[in-house]
Amino acid sequence: MRFLLFVEGHTEKQGVAAFVKRWLDAQRLQHVGVTPVNFKGSGRFVEDAPAKAEARLTERRANEVIAIIGLLDLYGLPDGYEQGITADERYEFAKQKIEQRVAQPRYRQFFAVHETEAWLLSDPGVFPRQVQPVINRLSARPERVNFDEPPATRLRAEYRRTLNREYKKPVDGPNLLRKLDPDTAAQKCPYLKQMLDEMLELAREAGL
Repeated sequence: MRFLLFVEGHTEKQGVAAFVKRWLDAQRLQHVGVTPVNFKGSGRFVEDAPAKAEARLTERRANEVIAIIGLLDLYGLPDGYEQGITADERYEFAKQKIEQRVAQPRYRQFFAVHETEAWLLSDPGVFPRQVQPVINRLSARPERVNFDEPPATRLRAEYRRTLNREYKKPVDGPNLLRKLDPDTAAQKCPYLKQMLDEMLELAREAGL
């Protein structure tokens, strides 16, 4: 049995699926797989998710799928999906809109608030030593790093200032996620915890 993880890009495909799998393993669900599906952009994601979800849930091996988990960054959603001012308002609006479009009972939509880099901010120790002082100031409530200067933007600025190089999301993101303890991130990132807890509940409901 497995989850399908619909993601918007290479970073999530390379890093998030393995990160989630490590958390499931720690819940004694080593036999549950996580298969990423890369949509190559949030625009393609919201456009193609309904058809792709239907195809995956009606194919020959669909009975092996516990659920499809959709994951997007809350920052930078396509036009028409950003209604609301607060993170909570934008989250609920976009979640409802995408789930209604997909219209599959085994589909759940979640968001990294405001980007998956927020999870990384939960543990300064995964970063190079020179970057850690700034991360320490952000790590208590990483999902509150906001729409105006989201987590990846903060990291790019700090990497340039202290390491004299760019933060490369497709390379640095997965590498840092490999070092990050999922429980540490979940303790400081309530939206992430919500996704992980629901995946655990879905697995339990499937008898696993």
